Amino acid sequence: MSVDAVRTPDELLEGLPGYPFESRYREVDGLRLAHLDEGEGKPVVFFHGEPTWSYLWRQVIPPVRDAGYRCIAPDYAGFGRSDKPTDVGWYSYDRHVEQMAALLEELDLRDATAVVHDWGGPIGLRLAVEHPDRISRIVIAETGPFTGHQRMSDAWFAFRDFVRDNEDVPVGALIRGGCKHDPGDEVIAAYEAPYIDGPSKAGVRAFPLIMPTTPEMVGAAEGKAVADALRDDERPALVLWADSDPILPFSVGERVSSQLNFPPPRPIADASHFLQEDAGEEIGAVIADWLD
Repeated sequence: MSVDAVRTPDELLEGLPGYPFESRYREVDGLRLAHLDEGEGKPVVFFHGEPTWSYLWRQVIPPVRDAGYRCIAPDYAGFGRSDKPTDVGWYSYDRHVEQMAALLEELDLRDATAVVHDWGGPIGLRLAVEHPDRISRIVIAETGPFTGHQRMSDAWFAFRDFVRDNEDVPVGALIRGGCKHDPGDEVIAAYEAPYIDGPSKAGVRAFPLIMPTTPEMVGAAEGKAVADALRDDERPALVLWADSDPILPFSVGERVSSQLNFPPPRPIADASHFLQEDAGEEIGAVIADWLD
């Protein structure tokens, strides 16, 4: 199956601030997909969300790696250093889960910790439920399963419509708006670097559109099955939530934890939705301590 896809020139993604990592590449469904693989020890897999990529985890990974863990951070198809199919209709929940399951399989990961943020939640939590032989622990940050029953705010629907109607989505502005503290122009430029034109942003546009907002939508039944399974799950779980996210306030984190029978969320102070930007090293240290 050939897919029309954009490949970002490698030189545009070299020398990004605070990101000394080399990507590994593999071919899946005719696409070149990228992931980071840093350190040695039990694996910790970091699943990014929308509209970010593995750059999001650059400050979180070093404390976890230095505590003796192997840190793996994929870029989904359509994001970061991975190839970017240009058809918005190509993107689906099932497809992203399958591609990430193939990564777990190919690297033969066992006894792994899944760390999930934003859209990484539905993807990584489903992998945890469907591949319990590979994933032994779960860390949730600002996300949960999408069942179609979750209440989305007016601000979220406005964001979805904005993304749907703008081929050239302003990725950097979305990141900046989700940070408590301005990360600065160089960091914003690094988030924008993978996207060379409007068509390369199809994945960024697709994720909000494939989010099930009613129980009848595609993906909602799978999301509900994940939530139902997690309620009875005995695996250790850690929930982290920013104290200053206007779109997903701390009360949402409390609701997610109680609905999944997970421990109450730990607040990350002075941080917003992209808490990895506001408190990346702190989050890395919290995860490393918890794992130990």
